Amino acid sequence: MPDLSIRAAHHSDEQELVLLDRDTWSHLNAVGPPPQPPYEPFFRGRFGPPAHLVAEHEKRVVGYVRLGCPTELASNAHVQQIRGLAVSEEVRGRGIGRALVRAAVQEARDRGARRITLRVLGHNTTARALYESEGFVVEGVQPEEFFLGGRYVDDVLMGRSLI
Repeated sequence: MPDLSIRAAHHSDEQELVLLDRDTWSHLNAVGPPPQPPYEPFFRGRFGPPAHLVAEHEKRVVGYVRLGCPTELASNAHVQQIRGLAVSEEVRGRGIGRALVRAAVQEARDRGARRITLRVLGHNTTARALYESEGFVVEGVQPEEFFLGGRYVDDVLMGRSLI
């Protein structure tokens, strides 16, 4: 996509990211309730700007990926996990999600990780296909882990090696 850049997040991205999270919320990708005013800060705790890469198109934030350790254990520090990914509806289907996944994989390598993992809802077939096309494989399934939108949904664990 022309005029697309992936960059580290800045504190100044806060408001755009809050709105992006609000606008992209659905039971297809979220296990919590829909965001309601007053909206929670986007950057909080260990997920401040350094944990995020943002996709910028025409000087607007149109997507993000959140990357972090799956646990706080030193024995698990060699693993990075995609902890969130969102792309604005208006630019979906243009390769932005793929660019963010690839940037997250590279960032995980740069951080010295040996593996990268993620969790995705079983009924989110679009996201699962994207991750599979980028080398992620299903490593486990927690059947009917969530009750969302009136039905039980699997939690799918995926991962790939970085070495």
